[in-house]
Amino acid sequence: MSEEPSDAAIVERVRDGDRDAFALLVRRYQGRAYRLALRVLRDEEQARDAVQEALLKAYRSLGSFEGRSAFYTWFYRLVKNQCIDQMRRRRSDRNVEWQDERGVELALGAQGRVVASGSDASDAPEGRAARSQVQRLVADAMQQLPEDARRTLQLRELDGLEYAEIAEVLGIPKGTVMSRLHYARKRLRELLLQAGVESDSADLR
Repeated sequence: MSEEPSDAAIVERVRDGDRDAFALLVRRYQGRAYRLALRVLRDEEQARDAVQEALLKAYRSLGSFEGRSAFYTWFYRLVKNQCIDQMRRRRSDRNVEWQDERGVELALGAQGRVVASGSDASDAPEGRAARSQVQRLVADAMQQLPEDARRTLQLRELDGLEYAEIAEVLGIPKGTVMSRLHYARKRLRELLLQAGVESDSADLR
């Protein structure tokens, strides 16, 4: 049996005009890429779409692939970025995604309230108005977080990824994921306190 060509050799063949050679890379890595996308997106159709888009980008961008890393490492990053783009497209409005009770409870605990309103969140309609104000403040505060902290928090709290999965998606150590989450939650609470929102819970750690 003939030895399988290396990734580098296949890439060179594609660059030299052998378009069919790219199918070798597809067969070699499509399954692994799909499993990654499925872990991140948790939706089979979206995972397939993400992999197909990443494969198209890889094919079109082979000319810029410098070979400093292995082909799959480079392709892996394309898949991760495509998955993140897919998640962003799920939510066209970043404010809307945090205007729910989960966003309030994440930031302040279930008893989050607006100090200036003087209304209990359980009253109506004043309570509903106060709750709505808190939700808007949560969305605004989220936009003030650094991008890396906000993205990490979204992957954890909105998409439900485990620490190890977030580390894989973002290409960072698990410890960095944990420190970013700690910072993001702490900073979010600080911003909301500055905006006049407090928790009935004494523990804001």
